[in-house]
Amino acid sequence: MTTLASHLRATLTLGTPLIGGMLAQTAITLTDTVMMGWYGVEELAAVALGGSYFHVILILGMGFGLAVMPMVAAAAANGDRRQVRRVTRMGLWIGLGFSALALPLFWWSGAILLALGQDPAVAALGQTYLRIAGFGIAPAVLMTVFRSHLSALEKPRVVLWATMAGAVLNAGLNWVLIFGNLGAPEMGVAGAALASLGTYLLITGVLALYAALHPDLRQDTLFARFWNPDWEAMGAVFRLGWPIALTLLSESGLFMATMVMMGWLGPNPLAAHGIALQICSATFMVHIGLSQAATVRAGRAWGTRDIANLRLAAAAALILSGAMVALTIAAFLLVPGLLVGLFVDPADPLRPEIIALGASLLVVAAFFQLADAGQVMALGLLRGVQDTRVPMLYAVVAYWGLGLPAAWVIGFPLGFEGPGIWAGLVVGLAAAAGLMMTRFWRGPARRPAAAAPA
Repeated sequence: MTTLASHLRATLTLGTPLIGGMLAQTAITLTDTVMMGWYGVEELAAVALGGSYFHVILILGMGFGLAVMPMVAAAAANGDRRQVRRVTRMGLWIGLGFSALALPLFWWSGAILLALGQDPAVAALGQTYLRIAGFGIAPAVLMTVFRSHLSALEKPRVVLWATMAGAVLNAGLNWVLIFGNLGAPEMGVAGAALASLGTYLLITGVLALYAALHPDLRQDTLFARFWNPDWEAMGAVFRLGWPIALTLLSESGLFMATMVMMGWLGPNPLAAHGIALQICSATFMVHIGLSQAATVRAGRAWGTRDIANLRLAAAAALILSGAMVALTIAAFLLVPGLLVGLFVDPADPLRPEIIALGASLLVVAAFFQLADAGQVMALGLLRGVQDTRVPMLYAVVAYWGLGLPAAWVIGFPLGFEGPGIWAGLVVGLAAAAGLMMTRFWRGPARRPAAAAPA
């Protein structure tokens, strides 16, 4: 039987490029946040708000892209390349359809942000950002499908290199377009949006070409007769994907709701929240990369009905994630002000206030690192065994039934404001982690895998 040590090595081999790719992808929004922080606090608040708005919509489409990963992994484990092609192609179809339906939400985003109680000036700048960045929703969703396809086939390195190239491009375009360097007009938030759009187009194009032309992958002929529908495969992807999408929406919606609550406190707390959230997102990408590696490893074991290796794959992923949690907690508790200070112009008179606010949020964030990592790792494992519907219900209850009310109560009636809002995140994430971990270890990880769960 395969050993835990061999699973640790395999998870690291697969997970390291995925982690790098996720970090590089985060660098895109991180660069936007850093450069807008040096441009102006109001613009920073608008891009932070607009970025969260974009992400909430994106993750709905990502759910269908992520559904491709365990399905391709299981098909590949059984040598069924025709099924690999079918599910990936229909994942692309669903992604394109979703993107077309989502565009109006970006175009009229200003009215939506105002209805959510945001500052009118911030909402107007947010709409300027989203009307441009919104055209990146299609390449961003399709990027998730290609990333899932290539990762499930254990070709993750191209994802890393393509995303790194995109991060470099984004930084360069931001420098030129936000500030008006090299003779370009100074575009502010519109420049940041154009940079993100160009970046998503580059990454998706590279992944599409690799999937179509690599010698090991040409047999899949992803784009041959692409226009022909495959309703059976589309239905399978949709049935597995919509619970993933709603699960992701429940979590990101909780974070978006906290962003809205922070906006009620004013532009400065909102800017501090955006900075702290970007820092947390950067560390969280390690766990997402490991979670995706866990999905592939679990999906292959589940596809061949090998429960012993399923348990070992899960243990290896959780050990690696736990090590990262320990490092992150230490950094957030020891140097929170230093981390936040990297995002604010030294000459900005509001710098001390924003650093103090952001540092207080990072101290609270240290306490939800374990819970946040636990829930995303459990989700990755459950997706690997194609169990998505019950985890979706757990997510709704944990995030919206517990986390959101706790954020409001601790933040406003109890008077803890920003740190109190973030304490509500701890409540929701901890509940989700406990429920989902229990389901995996008491369900798929201990019973014979006669069939995948509904």
